[in-house]
Amino acid sequence: MKLVGEIKLPGDKSITHRALMINSISKGKAKISNYLNSEDTNATINILQTLGVSINKNKDEIWITGKGFSGLRKPSTMLDCKNSGTSARLFMGLLSGLDFETILVGDQSLSKRPMFRVCKHLLSLNSNISLSKENFLPAYIFPSKIKASEVFLDISSAQVKSAVMLTALKSNKVTVIHELKKSRNHTEILLKYLGCDIETKGLTIKISGKKELVARDIKIPGDLSSAAFFIVAALIIPKSKIIIKDCSLNPTRTGILTVLKQICAKYKILNIKSSEYEVYGDILIEYTNNLQPFIINNSLIPLLIDEIPILALLATQISGVSYIKDVNELRIKETDRLKAIKVTLSSLGCDIIDVEDGLVIKGKTKLKPNIVDSYNDHRISMMLKIAQLICEEIEIKNDKCDSVSYPGFEKDLNKLLK
Repeated sequence: MKLVGEIKLPGDKSITHRALMINSISKGKAKISNYLNSEDTNATINILQTLGVSINKNKDEIWITGKGFSGLRKPSTMLDCKNSGTSARLFMGLLSGLDFETILVGDQSLSKRPMFRVCKHLLSLNSNISLSKENFLPAYIFPSKIKASEVFLDISSAQVKSAVMLTALKSNKVTVIHELKKSRNHTEILLKYLGCDIETKGLTIKISGKKELVARDIKIPGDLSSAAFFIVAALIIPKSKIIIKDCSLNPTRTGILTVLKQICAKYKILNIKSSEYEVYGDILIEYTNNLQPFIINNSLIPLLIDEIPILALLATQISGVSYIKDVNELRIKETDRLKAIKVTLSSLGCDIIDVEDGLVIKGKTKLKPNIVDSYNDHRISMMLKIAQLICEEIEIKNDKCDSVSYPGFEKDLNKLLK
């Protein structure tokens, strides 16, 4: 068995959320093509429709008519973010400063994830938000008048940063945002593309709402976080050689390419293209049997935070010791991902130590059969399905959660298997 051929992935999840939200608060009609049709992004679509935004979709395209912030209407029900942390955190910013009250809720898992990390920065702009037990959903967002300010982010999070920017748009004066470390910049890019008064330099963002946003068509590139699963599969299965087409190459997302260089992987970036809002291209990846262990930490972490589970599996298949550090952020994802990675891979015979801020993984390991749980975490589930390719006797409990971010994952994987 090997992976051979070409694949084009669904649209990037982060960009899909933002393209929907930012066009909704713009004026005019826009087409969003190659969007990700998943449970997470559909939660965002449903909330926007409840707020009165006209959204029509088919298999490959979404048509959205925005009427600006003033065109949003008070919902008659609570706004359900389901399992989507991106929806919850970005909507806290989008809905702050409006003249009506809204309530954001989520499923059992999302309701255990911290929200004050967002809320406290929005409060500095005079948002009026109340959280359950001061940290969790439901989030009650009351009318307020947003005041521009200087915001110093104390965490490297694109979701927190984006919520602050969406809040700042309610003031015609300039808000200055200072990032702790560079994180995904899709929100900044799309806001500028739609005409926002925004300036970025280094770790500083200056933004105001004095310019009206104008809806524009957006073609979403493939999701590099999803591509990581196919990349690792090709790296660990002999004789594999695949091309991943039209994949996002945004520099704030390409941490995995840095890892590929570290481990001396055999890969090439082909057909690089650039639009007004994103860079994308094809990734050629080929099996090689002399991969080197890696160390990922510090400023690299925000550039590949969603890829940590599959990179942990990769580390088990490389001779030597690999280190994943500074990833406490994973303890507050859909599950405690650090714990989930440790438990699942250890039960498959891997030598993996869960330290305070990360993982120490010793390879190379021959995986052993066992029954493992995905913890209803889509990234863990997909990682385990790649593990099944080198140990077919692995049985996965709760393996239907891929639909959160990649409903067609197994189908696309099977297309490449020969």
